[in-house]
Formats: sequence, C-alpha cells, structure tokens
Amino acid sequence: MKAFTILAAASAASAHTIFVQLDAGGTVYPVSHAIRTPSYDGPITDVTSGDLACNGGPNPTMPSDKIITVTAGTTVKAIWRHTLTSGPNNVMDASHKGPTIAYMKKVTNALTDTGIGGGWFKIQEDGYNNGQWGTSTVITNGGLHYMQVFLHAAEPCGDIPACLQNGQYLLRAEMIALHAAGSTGGAQLYMECAQINIVGGTGTASPQTYSIPGIYKANDPGLLINIYSMSPSSKYVIPGPPVYTCGGSPPPSSTSQAPSSTARPTTTTLVTSTRVTSSSAVPTTTQSPGGCTVSQWGQCGGTNFSGCTTCASPFTCKVINPYYYQCQ
Repeated sequence: MKAFTILAAASAASAHTIFVQLDAGGTVYPVSHAIRTPSYDGPITDVTSGDLACNGGPNPTMPSDKIITVTAGTTVKAIWRHTLTSGPNNVMDASHKGPTIAYMKKVTNALTDTGIGGGWFKIQEDGYNNGQWGTSTVITNGGLHYMQVFLHAAEPCGDIPACLQNGQYLLRAEMIALHAAGSTGGAQLYMECAQINIVGGTGTASPQTYSIPGIYKANDPGLLINIYSMSPSSKYVIPGPPVYTCGGSPPPSSTSQAPSSTARPTTTTLVTSTRVTSSSAVPTTTQSPGGCTVSQWGQCGGTNFSGCTTCASPFTCKVINPYYYQCQ
C-alpha cells in the first residue's frame, strides 16, 4: 500500500500540463508570448465555470501584451509542457488519456477580451482512434498539438481556416484527461488562450458559434466515462460542437479524428531574444507531370479523404487509422 501511494503521488506530481507556446507558420514564439499562461499547471473540473474559457480561478493566469500574426491557412501548433520550464520529454503523465480540441473566437481586442461567453467555434478535435488517444499523440509528438482542420476539397488543408475573416481572435487549445472521469466532475480539462491576429483570410466565413461555459455538460458521454473498460474498437464521443469547416463536408466522424499517431517532422523557426534557428523540412504535397504526389509524412488517404493518394518515390501509403493514411 505504501509503495502504491508513493507511485500515485509521483504520477500526480507529473500529471498536469500547460499550453506554453505557439508555433505559427513555422515560427515558435517564446514561452508565454501572447498566451495567458498560469504558473500552476492544474486543471479545471467545473464545466459551468467561467474559468473554462481561458483558465484562471484555481490557476491564476498572467496577462500578455503580445499578439501573434497568423496567416489564414497556415500550420499552427500549440506546444504543451508540464510546467513553464519543462522540455519536450515532460509534457503530461502518460496515464492522462483523452481528447485534444481547439477553438477560436473573433474579438475586438484580443488583449482584453476574457473569452467568457459566446462567439466560440471548434477548429480541431482528436479523440480515440483504434486505442490511441489524442493526448497520447501530443505526448508522442513532444508536446506538439497539431490544429488540423478539414477544409473544402478545393482548398489546401491548412490549420487556421483560410475562409475566416481577418482580425483578432482568441485561440483556445485544450487537452482533457479522463483517467478519473468515471464519476461526475472527474474529467480534468486543461486549456489556455493565445492572442492572435488573422491576416490573409477570404473574409466570407460566418461560423456558427457557441458559449464557453456552455459547450460541455458534466454528464456528457465524452466527460463521464470509464476509459478502462474500452477496447481499441470502442467508439468515443468527443465533447462539444462539431468542427467548423470552410464550406465543405464535416470531418468524417465526431468520434475519432486525428493526424498521425506518430511524431511528424516540422519546419521550425525558433524566436528568442538572441537567435533564430531552423530544423527539418515540412511534408508537402507536390505536383508531378502525371498528377499530384504526396511527400513523406503527408496524408494520402482515409475515410472521406479526397486529396492526392499517390506517394512520391520511394514512399508508400500506410494506414495509420481508418481516417488517416500517411506516406512513409
């Protein structure tokens, strides 16, 4: 019993997590830059609280006077860490399994808007896919939370919908831990809000919006659940509204939607006070005389996928899950 108590305490000590940085279009901004981060990495468990919008309450957040400019349609990744000073090997305890979700809200002033109330729409969700949880994917990816959205087939698949109106937004990244969700109020929700300014959008979108709090109920099947009774084939209902798409079909299913369950290479420009560094190239879809081809790590298939399905030589299209095939 003593050994179990010690192990449980050790797990709890490394369990929590914070959205500490934003990678926008390959530029990684410093910790807490344009993000309202707390010094304590605890969860919100009351889904009726205003703290559900951008954190706060038991986890007081620090204001930021920065706003990050993001071009619509570009890749955006939230970077999660156990604490403000942790590295990519210390994201969140592996036992804390659940979905990852991202929302946006158009605001007049991203520096001062609390986020509480209406105006929110969902741009990404990753639930349970053949035994793999969204949070596990983020941990495997060293804390990178890809905010992938499914756009109209005629548009490139970007992460910030290209059809959005230009202007200031709050970008809310969330991870939900369900290890104690067998009883009401047991789900642990982790979220922070980044302050961004969208440029380059078409300005025609009018997403249906929702209120935070209000998007979740304590007895939602995605929040009140015994994950230990699940099998790899079990279906999981991701909480919240459907993902917004730019005039196209919705994602294949609200029960499971994820990018690859393995780590993906990225193009990264790290912004610090002293230097800029770069890393490996991002996977892209290219055109060949015989038609389109997908380079290594790009998506090449999956349920309802309508993009290019031919991998560039010498790579082949491999099934990651029913909704996501990848060139490897």
